[in-house]
Amino acid sequence: MIAKLILEDGFEIAAESFGSDTPMSGEVVFSTGMMGYPESLTDPSYKGQILILTYPLVGNYGVPRKELWESEHIQVSGLIVSNYIDTPSHFKSQQTLASWFTKENIPLLEIKDTRLLTQHIREKGSLLGKITFDKDIPFYDPNKENLVAQVSTKKVQVLESGKKNALRIVLIDCGAKRNIQRALHERGATVITVPWDYDVFAGKLEFDGLLVSNGPGDPKFVQQTIETLQKSMKQKVPTLGICLGHQLLTLAAGGDTKKLKYGHRSQNQPCVMSDFPRCYITTQNHGFAVSKVPADFKPWFTNANDQTNEGIIHKKLPFMSVQFHPEATPGPTDAEWIFDYFLKRVKK
Repeated sequence: MIAKLILEDGFEIAAESFGSDTPMSGEVVFSTGMMGYPESLTDPSYKGQILILTYPLVGNYGVPRKELWESEHIQVSGLIVSNYIDTPSHFKSQQTLASWFTKENIPLLEIKDTRLLTQHIREKGSLLGKITFDKDIPFYDPNKENLVAQVSTKKVQVLESGKKNALRIVLIDCGAKRNIQRALHERGATVITVPWDYDVFAGKLEFDGLLVSNGPGDPKFVQQTIETLQKSMKQKVPTLGICLGHQLLTLAAGGDTKKLKYGHRSQNQPCVMSDFPRCYITTQNHGFAVSKVPADFKPWFTNANDQTNEGIIHKKLPFMSVQFHPEATPGPTDAEWIFDYFLKRVKK
């Protein structure tokens, strides 16, 4: 079936459809990652976005079983590739990418010149777009509403460590990738996952540290989590923020955030650590960034490409956050030590 991708600035291109013929609209963004599409497609940070993958071959290793996804279902509103491969070859493959998208009622398009499309977005900045078939639909801006409320868990879940005197870490789920929970649990922690608007200080919940996850959209909509972080800092609870959690910690501490022109979405973003000149190659997926580091904090990491802030750390207290994904999936594991460092600060 033939479909159209229409951007808000009038750019229009025809495409061949391999997924559902359901029209969709959202923010059109691109990722330059070379692998890991099942993990990226199930990352809740992509909620409300139509994703372009710049790597030319997509679908060649199929789709693994659900336990290996980063959430329960596909999170993107649509996928655009240059060359869709419908004959996957991988021992973990359970289905083709096209069958997955058809089951979940999401469009999957093949547009041969994704390079032209990506260059257009790099020049203009992220644009609203829509995928249409025989009927037109309006544009939709996901950055004008609280997307976190749509992807966060609805109930408290506890993953016990099984070890005596294990650290108890609260994971505020703003759209958390599953590997954050796995990374903490593998290090011997009991992980208590709570909704984004859950007040961890209202009841008798016992915990040693707080981690705020990644998630979609504008951080300034996530006021309840910001308020929780402010309470956490007043009580000097060791705190780590990841991706959106980095932006939320910044806002809670009095800093500020901004929208980037076209964001960082790849598995090869170079981040230089302050006070220790070492560069880490990191996985990232975000459209907003920290524009003002709060008082009593200092920059922890800086992006080597555009000099944007990639992390903050308190000068004295155990509060820290990173813009990138130390849990990877997909991507390099250079920054996994962030979890070890955080848990070490919790123990102290």
